[in-house]
Amino acid sequence: MKVLIISTNRNLFPVPVIPLGACVVAGAAERAGHDVQVLDLMFEKKPLRAVETTIERTAPDVIGLSVRNIDNNDMQRPVFFIDGVVSVVAAILAKTRAPIVLGGSAVSVMPEEIMRHTGVCCAVLGDGETVFPALLKVFPSDRIPHEIPGTAWIAENIFYKYPGGSYPPSEGSAVQDFSRWIDIRKYLSHLSAVPLQTKLGCHFGCVYCTYRKIEGNTYRLFDRGGVVESVMRLSGSGLRQIEFVDNVFNSPYGHAMSICEELARLRHKALLYSLELNPFQIDDALLSVMEHAGFRGIGITAESASDKVLSALGKGFNAESVYYTAEVVSRHKLPCVWIFMLGGPGETDKTVEETLRFAENSIRPTDTAFFNLGVRIYPGTELETIARRQGVLSLPVKEMLKPVFYVSPEVNNDRMLKRVKESLNNHMNFINSDSIGLSFLPLIHRLAYRLGMRTPLWKYTRQIRRGLRTFGVDA
Repeated sequence: MKVLIISTNRNLFPVPVIPLGACVVAGAAERAGHDVQVLDLMFEKKPLRAVETTIERTAPDVIGLSVRNIDNNDMQRPVFFIDGVVSVVAAILAKTRAPIVLGGSAVSVMPEEIMRHTGVCCAVLGDGETVFPALLKVFPSDRIPHEIPGTAWIAENIFYKYPGGSYPPSEGSAVQDFSRWIDIRKYLSHLSAVPLQTKLGCHFGCVYCTYRKIEGNTYRLFDRGGVVESVMRLSGSGLRQIEFVDNVFNSPYGHAMSICEELARLRHKALLYSLELNPFQIDDALLSVMEHAGFRGIGITAESASDKVLSALGKGFNAESVYYTAEVVSRHKLPCVWIFMLGGPGETDKTVEETLRFAENSIRPTDTAFFNLGVRIYPGTELETIARRQGVLSLPVKEMLKPVFYVSPEVNNDRMLKRVKESLNNHMNFINSDSIGLSFLPLIHRLAYRLGMRTPLWKYTRQIRRGLRTFGVDA
């Protein structure tokens, strides 16, 4: 069949994200014998017109819509992305009656709500590279996937879900031929990194997180040789900026170590990054082998430096681990960005101060600290239960598709905002959502690329903030 996959994500902030999932599914459908085209809407100036003209040109039998995010997770300036998907669906229906299938991480988080909001009656919830080709076997004779694990559908206004659909990852190479499907050079010119995974799944119990709902709560490890081969192939083709996008890179610890050790033994041209390191399993041995493996930057998802908050968030480590991680980082040359989330369960004015004092005193001036305020509440998470119990949340689940945020009732929100602002004013290496939401940030990315600067841009936080302030920009 003729299959059209549309990547609907158009969010440029902080950098455009290469649509790994859409490319993986496109490749799987093509290997299953279908004629596949991908339309990436990221850089389209007239996205709806692009949808219409592509349908006219390709006359698809089935259309898959990849939906990455529900919103931008920014409590200060929330942006709801699903209305954009509604417009895409309308443009499709104006040109064809081919069946539409929703997929992507956003759909796995809130399938029924997104399906009802968009009017699309079929969705993939499991691993798309396996479930979508299986789904294509029933089209176009049957548009309701009654017996395909990992799917959901609405029939006669009733929502149905067939559980399952997650399978062990292939032992082969995890690399994708991105140039086959998208304009990869345009992403690189915006300082995007090429995404690569070493595993699926997560066993951590963070109260706010949806990763386990998307990928499962048990690890499915990619073969070490396949991951290393992917790095070699990507860097050999000129795609040198590679980011490991596992939800937690250094867990299991042994899996991360073995991959880094193998990469350290090889001669490659890749510049590697991971922004998802958990303080629970960081030590000198890991950072040393990462340096030798070709890593050029890391991110620490600390969230807080308060025992009270870390416990309430279900992070699985304490403040001592956060301080120890800072000591380990200080003994190495890897640039580092620290990621904090203020306002979660247990947060008080005192715990906010604990986290900010840690950042001010323990993070190197050459590193970066990012502060996010408020926590997005997703249905089915423990945070939803906490919020309802505390009276912070009263909306029914069907009204939680548009962004809803949690702020601890124990913290003074205005005082927290003021204290964070003070800290940012005194530390040019600190940023918040205001900094990464600047309307001209994409222009900065393109200028930086032309000047020879490469991802990640956060390494230049101090220089950029000082430069912008020279021109009167409050950044």
